[in-house]
Amino acid sequence: MVLGEGVLPYDVNTPLFADYAQKLRTVWLPPGRSARFDADQAYDLPEGTLITKTFFYPTDGGVAQAAESWDGRLEALDLARAHLVETRLLVRQAEGWEALAYVWRGAEAWLSITGAIIPLPLAPPDGGAARPVNYMVPSRNQCASCHVTGQDGDALMPIGLTTRQLNRGYGGGPGNQIADFQALGWLDGVPPATEWARNADWVDTDESLAHMARSYLDANCGHCHNPVGRADTTGLWLNTHHDTLRRLGLCKPPIAAGQGTGGRRYSIVPGQPDASILVFRMADDDPATRMPELGRSIVHRRGLAVVSDWIAALPNECAEPDYAGALAEG
Repeated sequence: MVLGEGVLPYDVNTPLFADYAQKLRTVWLPPGRSARFDADQAYDLPEGTLITKTFFYPTDGGVAQAAESWDGRLEALDLARAHLVETRLLVRQAEGWEALAYVWRGAEAWLSITGAIIPLPLAPPDGGAARPVNYMVPSRNQCASCHVTGQDGDALMPIGLTTRQLNRGYGGGPGNQIADFQALGWLDGVPPATEWARNADWVDTDESLAHMARSYLDANCGHCHNPVGRADTTGLWLNTHHDTLRRLGLCKPPIAAGQGTGGRRYSIVPGQPDASILVFRMADDDPATRMPELGRSIVHRRGLAVVSDWIAALPNECAEPDYAGALAEG
């Protein structure tokens, strides 16, 4: 595959789960334009910026193959053995970001404002028998449900182009993508590398369990569950900037979850993943109760296991006095 002139492929530390689809991510900035480094939020990229994300599955005998990760290297992408599903675009116009989704039909991609449901057989990552999956391409409105923040009214914003997600080498190689952006003149005001936040590398087995779990929740839930996201009224903030116990959901009762509680009392019960609403919703594939609501139709077993193991390792119980005191202080 050959990218257009000036188009840069990039990768993220902890990817958003999308029914095991792999993603080729690219970004292009107009010549002479740049953004300011931001330690926490997505970079405010200039007018004319184009961000793409192409979702695909490697195939074997025509059957889509699920995999936990892909190293992002273009030279390793064999289009003859890949099922291209969709390409999502974020385009920075004068009035703000516009989201567009294109559905692949063979070698051509067609704009789909209303989204699409694409049935396909998918072999699981453990090598078992393929099962039917209804892959969902989001409509324009559904794109907005994740990319719109309350900070700017109805303005769309990118999600993955953050310091903590880009702080890595591309394709697992040496170097660093933030330094690459800076060398291209795309980022101004970059502080020393020691000040760059970093989400866990999802393929690095040496990462700590807590870092893996918090990074997973940040990438898959934090764009809505934060003070300016669509789920801000829940009081459950799952991006990596919030460490108070109650904001993370520890011993926190839901505000308006309805049947999404599964009869459980708290978002996270320390030491008891099966009693935690967070685990219940991650383990469910019912559209009425699953979380995230969009972007998946099946359960991500590895993500569920990481978050469950993290909750199981949390000390104390909600009923203990010292824990109640910590919550009151938070």
